[in-house]
Amino acid sequence: MSRIGKQPVSIPAGVTVNVDGSQVTVEGSKGALSLPVPNGCKVAVEGNNIVVTRENDLKPVRALHGTTRAHLANMVKGVSVGWSRELEIIGVGYKAESKGKSVTLTLGFSHPVEFPVPEGVTVETPEPTKVRISGIDRQRVGQVASEIRALRPPEPYKGKGVKYSDETIVRKAGKSAASGA
Repeated sequence: MSRIGKQPVSIPAGVTVNVDGSQVTVEGSKGALSLPVPNGCKVAVEGNNIVVTRENDLKPVRALHGTTRAHLANMVKGVSVGWSRELEIIGVGYKAESKGKSVTLTLGFSHPVEFPVPEGVTVETPEPTKVRISGIDRQRVGQVASEIRALRPPEPYKGKGVKYSDETIVRKAGKSAASGA
C-alpha cells in the first residue's frame, strides 16, 4: 500500500468536494479546481476526509494511487489558502515591473522582455527585484515561476539572473591571475 496514498486528505471548513464518477471537483473561497480520476483509482468523501483507494495492485495503478492523493491535497490547499512562489532578480540594472496582464523584465538583454501572465495566476512585483507569483493551481504557479526563471537562469560566477527565493546558487571561483614565470 502506498504510504502517501492511504492517508486521508482532510477537508477544511468552507471547502466542498464533489465526486461525479471519474471527475472530482473541489470548490473553496478562492475558486474551483477539477481533476479527472485515473482508471484503477477511486475517490470517496467520508465525513471531513477524502479517501483514495485503488482497485488492484498493478504497477501503473500503484504509481497513480499516491499521485492522485497528492493532487487532491494540493487542490484542497489551493482553493482554501492558495499557492505562491517568490523569485529574486540579481544583477546591476536587472528589474521587473508588472503591468496589467504582463510582466516587463529587464534582464541585461538589448531589449526588455514582455512575459504574458496566463489566466488563473497573478504576478506582483512588491520590489523591482522581487516577483511574487500566486494562484490556486500549484502546477500552474510553478510552471509560470519556472518559465520566468528560464528567461535568465542564475549563472555560477557572479550569481546574476533570476532565482527562486529559497534557492542557493553554488558559486564557482573565477580565473586566477597567471603567476610570473
